[in-house]
Amino acid sequence: MSDQEFIAVTAAERPVSRRSVIPSPKQIYDPVARALEAIGDRWTLVLVRQLLRTSMGFQELRVRTGIAPRVLSSRLRQLIQDGFVESVSEGSRSLYAASDKGRSLEPIISAIARWWIHDGMEALDIDTRKFTTTSPQSILESLPFLLREDSAREAEVTFEIRLTGEGGGVWTVEIHNGSCEVRLGFADRADVRYTADARTWCAVALGAADARDVVRQGLMTKDGSDQAMDHYFHQISRVPRDAAPDDRGEEAKKD
Repeated sequence: MSDQEFIAVTAAERPVSRRSVIPSPKQIYDPVARALEAIGDRWTLVLVRQLLRTSMGFQELRVRTGIAPRVLSSRLRQLIQDGFVESVSEGSRSLYAASDKGRSLEPIISAIARWWIHDGMEALDIDTRKFTTTSPQSILESLPFLLREDSAREAEVTFEIRLTGEGGGVWTVEIHNGSCEVRLGFADRADVRYTADARTWCAVALGAADARDVVRQGLMTKDGSDQAMDHYFHQISRVPRDAAPDDRGEEAKKD
C-alpha cells in the first residue's frame, strides 16, 4: 500500500465528528504527567531528599523542612505505603530512611535543585534576602547543588566551616574531582578554615553581605590557603529587578 493509499484509508476510517474527542489525562501516555502522579505531591521529593543523606526521626524532619506535624505524619505514611521510605530502628529510636526505590529519585532531585539555582531564581525573580532566617545547615547541605563543575573538575580541597551562635556548629566541605561532600564535624585536614557567627555566614552565603567586607570588619576569619569557596560554588544571591541600586548594600549593612 502506498503512502497516499494509506492516508486515504485512514481518513475514511476516521469517525466524522464536529467535536474532537478529548481523552481523560490518565488515558494519555505522557511520562512527565504519569511520573508526577506518583512523585508530584508537594512534600514527596523534599522528604526523600532529606533522607537520602541519613536516617532521621520525626522531629528532625520537622526541623529540616518546617512541615506541620499532622501533614508530616500523613506524608510519611503515604511514602512508606508507596515504597519510597521505610521505617528503621537505631537502638530504641524509630527512624525513617530512603528505600532503594526512594534513592532512585536522587537524579531527579538533583536536577530540580540545579534548575532552581541556575535558572529558576532568575526566571521567577526570586529575592534570596527573604531567606535571611534560614539555617546555615540548610545552606551548607545545598552546596553539592551549587558546585561549579568547571572549577571543581580537578580540585582537591577541604574547607572547614566553624559557626557560632544560633544554628551554629562545625562542618567539613570536601571537593574531590568534580564532586562535593558535606558532613558534620571537624576536618581531618582543612586547607581553608572559615569562622563566623551563623547569621553572618548566612548573610554572606545568600549574598546579603560581601565576604571581603565581612572579613575586613572582623566578623569572619579565613585561615589557610588562598583558595576561596566562592571560586568553587555558584553565587546564589540576586536582587529583584525592581530593587534600587543601593538596596543590596543597605541589606548587607543590616546583617
